[in-house]
Amino acid sequence: MSTLNIAVLPGDGIGPEITEQAIAVLRRLESQGHFSLNLEDAPVGGAGYRAMGHPLPPETLALAKASDAILFGSVGDFSLDTLPRELRPEQAILGLRKDLELFANLRPAFVLPELVDASTLKAEIVSGMDILIIRELTGDVYFGKPRGIRHLENGDREGFDTMVYNESEIRRIGRVAFEAARKRGRRLCSVDKANVLETTQLWRNVMTELAGDYSDVELSHIYVDNAAMQLLKNPKQFDVMVTGNMFGDILSDEASMLTGSIGMLPSASLDANNKGLYEPIHGSAPDIAGQDKANPLATILSAAMMLRYSFGLESSALAIEQAVSKVLGLGYATADIQRPGAKMVGTQAMGAAVVEALG
Repeated sequence: MSTLNIAVLPGDGIGPEITEQAIAVLRRLESQGHFSLNLEDAPVGGAGYRAMGHPLPPETLALAKASDAILFGSVGDFSLDTLPRELRPEQAILGLRKDLELFANLRPAFVLPELVDASTLKAEIVSGMDILIIRELTGDVYFGKPRGIRHLENGDREGFDTMVYNESEIRRIGRVAFEAARKRGRRLCSVDKANVLETTQLWRNVMTELAGDYSDVELSHIYVDNAAMQLLKNPKQFDVMVTGNMFGDILSDEASMLTGSIGMLPSASLDANNKGLYEPIHGSAPDIAGQDKANPLATILSAAMMLRYSFGLESSALAIEQAVSKVLGLGYATADIQRPGAKMVGTQAMGAAVVEALG
């Protein structure tokens, strides 16, 4: 039996609550003989700052580097927003991505049959939607330099950030996207703004060159503004989408709402060897923290992605996904996915239902 060495970083807000439910699901699979767990917790984000004076304490980073995978809750604490930017909770996730070279962010956006009516779009638009958005995670305007705020001679203040990608970064994420498309519908749509931005003209050029190595995958290109519109107009036209850090951040959040709730969607951030950080794509939701209201399903499904991508345990991942579908089919719902006739439950009850569905 394999032993899974996992760093658990619950973080802020609802992070500890939802992470607790994902761990309960993993523990049930462990009790059934799927694997053995070696879990170690550490503070991160606002919790890291309060405990050790930094959102990504050295001890937390060392644990993340030594582990086979990271199960991450969420970071964000409004009470710390007045801190210098380098000490704010959100810097923890940026630091982990950079220090662990987690360059490939996989964000599935799917509509389960049980939640078709929870979407804000018409059922016929979203029913059957299943998109994988692949976002480059360690480059672009979020990490480019120079950046800052400066004073001009006329007394005005000017903010500036640098959008930059080199060819090797684009090729690296491009290959991840083409390989993912090969395992799905063999259609890859690359999102850019090549009509305006030189950075994304290079992006388009490199993606086009890469297509020569993947003749079995159909490559298309779309400008980011049109992509945003098409996701609302006809989301089922997309199979796999690949784009840069900033565009991917925006489009994946847009796509998440087509599914009925951002609380349903997991994500994986991978390095070149499939070591990954797994987290729900929603935030820390401090307004409902500690109230047993948060939806834990995105975190539970993130744990399933962890089993699939970092540990190659496909049957265990499928068991979790099928358990989630079963629970939704039985009518269970947290507040964010409420629908007519639903059985309204809280965080703990939803997690317990998934555990029970695993048998």
